[in-house]
Amino acid sequence: MPNALVNPFLESLIALTKERDAFTLEQMLKQAIVNLIDMFVQQKTQSIHVYRLKDISKLFLSAISLEHIAGGDDIPEVLCQKLLDCYNGGERDVLTLDDGRIFHFFPLKQAVAYRNSVIVIEAQYSNADLTQAIINLLDIYQNYNGLLNDNERDTLTGLLNRKTFDQKINKVLSTVHSKAMRQDDHGHLHYFIAIFDIDHFKRVNDEFGHLIGDEVLLLMSQLMGKSFRESDPLFRFGGEEFVGIFGCAQEEDIQLVLHRFAEKLHAYQFPQVGKVTVSVGYAKLTIDSTPTQLVDRADLALYYAKNHGRNQICSYELLKAAGLLTEDIKEGEIELF
Repeated sequence: MPNALVNPFLESLIALTKERDAFTLEQMLKQAIVNLIDMFVQQKTQSIHVYRLKDISKLFLSAISLEHIAGGDDIPEVLCQKLLDCYNGGERDVLTLDDGRIFHFFPLKQAVAYRNSVIVIEAQYSNADLTQAIINLLDIYQNYNGLLNDNERDTLTGLLNRKTFDQKINKVLSTVHSKAMRQDDHGHLHYFIAIFDIDHFKRVNDEFGHLIGDEVLLLMSQLMGKSFRESDPLFRFGGEEFVGIFGCAQEEDIQLVLHRFAEKLHAYQFPQVGKVTVSVGYAKLTIDSTPTQLVDRADLALYYAKNHGRNQICSYELLKAAGLLTEDIKEGEIELF
């Protein structure tokens, strides 16, 4: 097999195993599959999508293509049942449409349940060796992703853990800084860090026990996953505290994003516990801010929310502009539970 075909695949495989960001890792996986198909059959790959069941109660699948993230409405109806069968059964499958288009389905089962997905490749091939090579590549990907999950994800909720936060926030800050340096770029995102803290969580543990408390944490993390975009990293910092980093096209959109989550939470009934509320504090990322400063600012807004009735969303910038924040607020001064 010519080096001109082998080398791009090996290079994409090397790049894949250097990456630590889950979203970028998926993009690199799809590129490696493209290179693998080129190496075996030199056929143009029409499309590669990763489908995840984002909301099992509504059978809503989100799709990540090489180009963009799409919602369930973009999935052709004829593929939906095959996708669900592959997702639930965990078996590889092929679908040939009346127009001759061929779709290859490969399930991806991860230790962290919400990352389970289906790879769908639209390509005109029927090569058994290529199919086996793709399976082997996906095994490598799953093994590597499993190591990342063990190291970077919270074992209970599947969200990113505290020690990965600095890496993720520094990457976003680097993006913000590079965008700011491009004078002709007027359409870049505005980024925010938000800290979510479950109100009166100690009472949940005391009244219902720690197993029910853990269930609340798990269900909360799942609700957050359904409420926010795939590309917005979510973290569990420990206990009942969660953190999200959000990119918004307009600065005021962050209020809509957070209030939409609050509305979903208000409508949700937790088993045995009933209604649960959260207090949220958020701050804007700026090119001169550090991760520690950002966490401190969001903390100040969160503590203000906790100390002024809970069950509300507070902005560091808005509170500061209104003169409602004292910068020397300490955690020990506020009863958080």
